[in-house]
Amino acid sequence: MLSVGGSSRIFSLPIRGFCSAVIYRKSLPPVITSPGNYLHRSGGGAHVSGVRALSGGSSDAAGGWYSSLADSTPVHLCEQLLVSVQEASGLPWWFSICVATLSVRTLVTLPLAAYQLVVISKVEALQAEISELAKRLRYEVSVTARERSWTERESRFQFKKNLRRIVSQLYVRDNCHPFKASLLVWVQLPLWISLSLALRNLSLDQSDLQGALAAGGALWFPDLTIPDSTLILPVCLGLANLLIVEVFSLQRVAASRTQRLVLNTVRGFSLLMIPIAATVPSSMALYWFASSLVGFSHNLLLRSPSICRLLQLSTPHSTSPYRDLLTAFFAKYRK
Repeated sequence: MLSVGGSSRIFSLPIRGFCSAVIYRKSLPPVITSPGNYLHRSGGGAHVSGVRALSGGSSDAAGGWYSSLADSTPVHLCEQLLVSVQEASGLPWWFSICVATLSVRTLVTLPLAAYQLVVISKVEALQAEISELAKRLRYEVSVTARERSWTERESRFQFKKNLRRIVSQLYVRDNCHPFKASLLVWVQLPLWISLSLALRNLSLDQSDLQGALAAGGALWFPDLTIPDSTLILPVCLGLANLLIVEVFSLQRVAASRTQRLVLNTVRGFSLLMIPIAATVPSSMALYWFASSLVGFSHNLLLRSPSICRLLQLSTPHSTSPYRDLLTAFFAKYRK
């Protein structure tokens, strides 16, 4: 039964036992809290693997908020992670940054990206059911509107109100509220910022490690504490980000106006990252570039038919995703 009406107008709309036979609730998975704080502080300063971090941020910090952010616990934990990876592996700093990036993105963001794909697949699979229920609900509301002499505004209000409730119940039933698909962003963005600031602190603020980073580069960027004067890393970063955006856009056959606006905004931000990366230490630009490449490879991996079967996606998927991707790419840019 679907209840339509406010507190003063209540009546029942039978929709073939929808609420009783179809909608049911599932318990949500428990929330896992983060581990304890591994950052040790003494004497008012922070120590990361025996290296003292300046508690007030660098002298050229942009403001109080930036100093607080650069001296925050997540940033210091990322500093400890980077130093631990380099000390444990004994690799050059440029390679150690790449290894740490691959490890973090594979262990943290890849599972979240897979979960996001599952949620989106479930939401897309519900669209046909939502469309059918909306048609039936519209009919029931129109019948009741004639019986109770509702105005067009009242009918529209009751339809939208009950449709929202039905859709919400469907999301609960299939455990696929669209907000869960944004979990990746809420984890990945703070992690990206924390690792970026950690590399900046290690490159500029800590004298004990600054020398190691200055000699820890390779090829055209031997010094990781200064910007890449050749602009190769910034340009490669911009091109990698643009490639990711264009590959993502191929998934949208008929994008809406809002989607096109968002897509163009992301394209502009990808280009804006080039001059930004040209002004920061090479360690940060290298991390951004490595992170983009790893993210792109993960996106391709999640398109694999084997991964789709493993995730038990609700929507049909292509058996030759990479060939389809190349075909769509050349068809779009050969016009």
